[in-house]
Amino acid sequence: MTPELISRFVAITGEKNAICNANEMAGYLREPRDLWHGKSPLILRPTSTEEVSQILKLASETNTAVVPQSGNTGLVGGQIPFEGGEEILLSLERMTKILNVDAANNTMMVEAGAILKSVQDAADDADRMFPLRIASEGTCRIGGNLSTNAGGLNVLAYGNARDLCLGLEVVLPDGRIWNGLRSLRKDNTGYDLKNLFVGAEGTLGVITRAVLKLYPKVRAFETAFIAVTSPRAAVDLLSLLRELSGNRVVAFELLPRIAMDFTVKHMGLSNPLQDYSPWYVLSELADPVADCFAKVLEVAMERGLVTDATLAQSEAQRQALWAIRELMPESQRFEGGSIKHDISVPVSKIPQFIAEAMQAVNRLMPEARVLSFGHMGDGNLHFNVSQPIGMDKQGFLDGRHAMNAVVFEVVAKYEGSISAEHGIGRLKRDHMPEIKSAVELQMMRDLKKLFDPAGILNPGKVLPP
Repeated sequence: MTPELISRFVAITGEKNAICNANEMAGYLREPRDLWHGKSPLILRPTSTEEVSQILKLASETNTAVVPQSGNTGLVGGQIPFEGGEEILLSLERMTKILNVDAANNTMMVEAGAILKSVQDAADDADRMFPLRIASEGTCRIGGNLSTNAGGLNVLAYGNARDLCLGLEVVLPDGRIWNGLRSLRKDNTGYDLKNLFVGAEGTLGVITRAVLKLYPKVRAFETAFIAVTSPRAAVDLLSLLRELSGNRVVAFELLPRIAMDFTVKHMGLSNPLQDYSPWYVLSELADPVADCFAKVLEVAMERGLVTDATLAQSEAQRQALWAIRELMPESQRFEGGSIKHDISVPVSKIPQFIAEAMQAVNRLMPEARVLSFGHMGDGNLHFNVSQPIGMDKQGFLDGRHAMNAVVFEVVAKYEGSISAEHGIGRLKRDHMPEIKSAVELQMMRDLKKLFDPAGILNPGKVLPP
């Protein structure tokens, strides 16, 4: 990266949209979990697809590596340059337009830098709903959501980011622009190219615009915080709830007692139930018939699945119940080091997985504290391990690889995934040969070589060396 080459890149966006100062770069080069601190000679913030195209065309001609970034909320390091300092960071944070909302077609077109909350609000203004709900929705951006195939709280009812996308505009590594901005729900005209880029973490192309699915706005929610005796009881409750509600379940979160204890202790919240329980469920129905949840809970109690429950009586109470769930990851920070796993297994196998994975962790580290919580309705758990009380934090974190190995072994036994919604990035890249067959890895490498023969786009992410 000579001064001359840097000047050529800066000329594309203009000096006001280029950052070379180390202090101004800092926020772009560290990710939320503070595992990686990247380096870069230049951050470019284009304002149009055409500028992205010019940047990648010049990068291709000069063999310059480029790392795309949207909101920098990713949890696996896919959006952070390596420490060598030779990669340009391409930030889409200035491409934020809501381009159109077609309420009759239930679609919306947005630029990739649009903040998720802004997209939700634009849908709401049109009396529609964009159902992607994740903790970082106030800062994350649509390009990153699609590039990581984000999940969140409503996957059970609406699917993940891939299911919410109808079309894309993508700039390829050589600067060519693919316009796939179709708003069709039926289009059987060959390969579904958009799904090559959704979940690819910016390794095949840079998403610049997207057509998103919208849904009718939910007029009423019924939200319940429920005490259950075990994960098996929670699985049975989910089946009962789906059956008796007319399949109106939009969220179903499993919460263990230890996670509740952490949240009450550190986040200033209180237990909404009279007594404590070994396990809880936080669930929500959309537009149910009157008193639907109360009737389901009555049947569940008769069957011994539920020991106690409370129903939100107002929007404020609903938000208070959701705060318990949403603050659980943050509450772990006050308990020292945490080794986090974003896994999925078939819903029916969740009880066996939790039991065996906890046993495996305790064999490795008897005093470790396991918090297994999350999106049980779609099979996705955040199987997080907090350090033993009194143990050195760094010493605990240094054992991450051994801890990952024992957890991932149980995940494989139950035919699950080691990355349900966060992606691969750098964090899980080296585990890919353990979870992908040789045929799968070769197909992925062939795709990378086809789209990015020079290997300039987000190199070293997703695929192992």
